[in-house]
Amino acid sequence: MSDVVISAEGLSKRYRIGGPEGQATYRTLRETLVGLATAPVRRFRAALHGHPEAQSEQDVWALRDVSFEVKRGEVVGVIGRNGAGKSTLLKILSGITEPTQGRARVKGRVGSLLEVGTGFHNELTGRENIYLNGAILGMKKAEIARKFDEIVAFSEVERFLDTPVKHYSSGMYMRLAFAVAAHLDPEILLVDEVLAVGDAAFQKKCLGKMGEVATAGRTIIFVSHNMAAVSALCSRGLLLERGILQQNGRCEEVLAAYTVPQTVLAWRPAPGTDAVAENGPRITGVRVRDVADAATISSDSPVEFCIEYRSSKPLTHTTFAIGLFDELGTEVYFLESDNQPGFPEVLPPVGEVRCTTAPLNLSPGPCRVNVALVQGGVHGAGVVVDKVEGAIVFGIEPVDFFGTGKLPPRRWSLCLLRQTWSLAGRPG
Repeated sequence: MSDVVISAEGLSKRYRIGGPEGQATYRTLRETLVGLATAPVRRFRAALHGHPEAQSEQDVWALRDVSFEVKRGEVVGVIGRNGAGKSTLLKILSGITEPTQGRARVKGRVGSLLEVGTGFHNELTGRENIYLNGAILGMKKAEIARKFDEIVAFSEVERFLDTPVKHYSSGMYMRLAFAVAAHLDPEILLVDEVLAVGDAAFQKKCLGKMGEVATAGRTIIFVSHNMAAVSALCSRGLLLERGILQQNGRCEEVLAAYTVPQTVLAWRPAPGTDAVAENGPRITGVRVRDVADAATISSDSPVEFCIEYRSSKPLTHTTFAIGLFDELGTEVYFLESDNQPGFPEVLPPVGEVRCTTAPLNLSPGPCRVNVALVQGGVHGAGVVVDKVEGAIVFGIEPVDFFGTGKLPPRRWSLCLLRQTWSLAGRPG
């Protein structure tokens, strides 16, 4: 008997978008027949006036020819940028959607944590939703009853168990939903970024639960942007880029391929994002450079970050923020214009702000940069009106930081700290 429990062969998924404001279109049979009949007339009018049909439908491939196998007991992490096709892949494997081409075979009982809380009814209490959601996820009533106390204890919402969930906070709602899904007994567990919300303590609790499932010999497919969690839980990795499977192998190798420094030292938005009159202030460009204009950025480089912005009017009570993250998603620095005494209270509608740092003192390896534009408060109290995640990815190059003639190895430690060592009783 084969140990392969998941087999994907040439999976491809196509979505058709278009129409007003680029929204996906869903057409009735009548609309389709009318469209076919009037298409020649529309094309003739467009040619007569010298312009193509406006906002024509387009095909977007979320997945293209993806093939892989997963054996019983493997824990596989699926990583990639937003829009890479990760969620689409899990929806096909869970049977929520059908592939346009190819096929997927899954052997065994499947539990899916794709959109936590799907199946909850706002008018029902937490107690009632445990039974309802458990049934939707494939649990039998006796099984739910047997695990009921454990689910409630894990969710930490016992006090509000008989309150309709429409009165729950988003955090309480998420806790209860995850608790139900996490107490399934599936042979195969599909998990899609369920740890993106919730406080740090609960996220740690969720990771612990998933670790228990993994050590019990269950098969897990785990989609996440939390590289540290993927590294801790997974033995294998799949890297998706624009719907294409770029790498399939040992987790550390796939993570390294994803986080390797890219030749991106500037970022620009897609065309058409200058409509700031309607959309509000926007970040329109981000750059980073070595202050001394060196070709690379090294551990002892002071750097300058430049953030270009555009607005329809002068900006007041505005803060710019920069987050630096290592390859596993750990935030190593948070920079904020509020920390600069005398930073202008009123900014022109179009401009560029610059942040110059001391030497970064980081070990060799890749860094990712997130930038944000905040209005209406200081030190986290305002509203984020624009944010660009992964605006820049750049590499910290090794340098003889300690003056020993040796280069620190890649990710020897997170940060480097100059130090003095001496033998006791002798001057340093």
